[in-house]
Amino acid sequence: MLRQFQSSGAVQAQANGAGPAMAYHEFYGDNFRPRDHYLPMWEHIQTTGQQMLGTKAHEAHLALHTEGVTFTVYANEDEGIERVWPFDILPRIITAPEWTMLEAGLKQRIRALNLFLKDLYHGQRILKDGVVPPELIYRGKDFRREIMDIDPPHDIYTHISGVDLIRDEEGRYLVLEDNLRTPSGVSYMIENRMVERRILPEFFARYKVRRVEHYPALLLQALRFLAPRGPDNATIVLLTPGIFNSAYFEHTFLAKEMGVELAEGRDLVCKNDKVYLKTTHGLRRVDVIYRRVDDDFLDPLVFRSDSALGVAGVIDAWRAGNVALVNAPGSGIADDKAVYAYVPEIIRYYLGESPILQNVPTYQMTDHQDRAYVLDNMERMVIKAVAESGGYGMLMGPSSTASQRAEFAKKIADNPRNYIAQPVVQLSRHICYLDGELESRHLDLRPFIIYGDGIQVVPGGLTRVALTKGSLVVNSSQGGGSKDTWVLAD
Repeated sequence: MLRQFQSSGAVQAQANGAGPAMAYHEFYGDNFRPRDHYLPMWEHIQTTGQQMLGTKAHEAHLALHTEGVTFTVYANEDEGIERVWPFDILPRIITAPEWTMLEAGLKQRIRALNLFLKDLYHGQRILKDGVVPPELIYRGKDFRREIMDIDPPHDIYTHISGVDLIRDEEGRYLVLEDNLRTPSGVSYMIENRMVERRILPEFFARYKVRRVEHYPALLLQALRFLAPRGPDNATIVLLTPGIFNSAYFEHTFLAKEMGVELAEGRDLVCKNDKVYLKTTHGLRRVDVIYRRVDDDFLDPLVFRSDSALGVAGVIDAWRAGNVALVNAPGSGIADDKAVYAYVPEIIRYYLGESPILQNVPTYQMTDHQDRAYVLDNMERMVIKAVAESGGYGMLMGPSSTASQRAEFAKKIADNPRNYIAQPVVQLSRHICYLDGELESRHLDLRPFIIYGDGIQVVPGGLTRVALTKGSLVVNSSQGGGSKDTWVLAD
């Protein structure tokens, strides 16, 4: 059955066959006048002229290029192309009241998902009570039976989260998906802010903008809190797959900013259920591993035996309570796109509260009625593989061809658990400075949440922009860009 969870009328209209509604505009009101919180910026642009924006955009690109702020696009499985991070200089602004609501909703969601993970790997009450179908969990690619009954430090699984938010046609924020495994993008959020402050200080002079640059300090504090031997003098390493990973820039950036060791699997060794870092002075005991290596490759003794990226024995060390793993292995089942549909009920079950942030309506391909409806209306759906990210494994119905739809229909028939579908939501738009012109483009928002001694939401996030005109795909790997995200202090 379609899980709508109080979806907006515009979304329901699309699901029922009406034409696409007009996207909400972040910058302009209905009268095409800039919204009140954008007026100071707009007045400055009018005073100085658009030529100023062209100069600033060029300066921003040069700064990002000089500092090596890059990302990798894979043209195929074997070949990656490194590119300068695409950045639009006009910031997205979020008012203080809006942020207060978003912050409360994000904290509520992460608290409930963490309790969900603890329950799944221990008593499984939520499955026994029939709130979430057991087969949905047991058939999930990211449910890890190997870690049953392990108690992570402080019972925290979701230490670092990135929750993707969109605004529907009525301007209401909705959660598009949760990212709880190894969420990326925070380094670009910080770099966006640093570049923006450098090239557009006059914009900041007109606003009180809350900072995001302290994210590495917040993260380091949370990592120290998790150390089994206590926070004082804890040895923390960031475990990276290596230089060929598309997020390697972020790995090096965060390790440098936190002042922790950047390590590959070959730099670590386990002895007597403890993890050690190989140094020129001998072995050094490791307390916390912030891992950017996927579960499958984390420990060849437990998961994939052919992995050369992980550390043999690290799961036993974690089970013994001698090391903290961030995020906890097995967290991926909570951001499975099929499980996503049940998050509002998960919130009600564990917290006894109504969800502050709603989901996008979602069709489960394991449900016969849902599947039949989606297959009859594929040209008006977004179909997603439940365990993919980065815009991969996805069909955008309105821009798809008949052969692509036929291909996805076969994939769904072969493995319905692996797919969900959602009606197309017209993501909100914002003006961007592109090739000397101000043009509107669709965007989303990924705020970052840190769970240590309490839950903290960094006031901002990574605003991702679909730079191609008319496109709803914002992922950088698919040609998207980004904006600095300003949360106003008052």
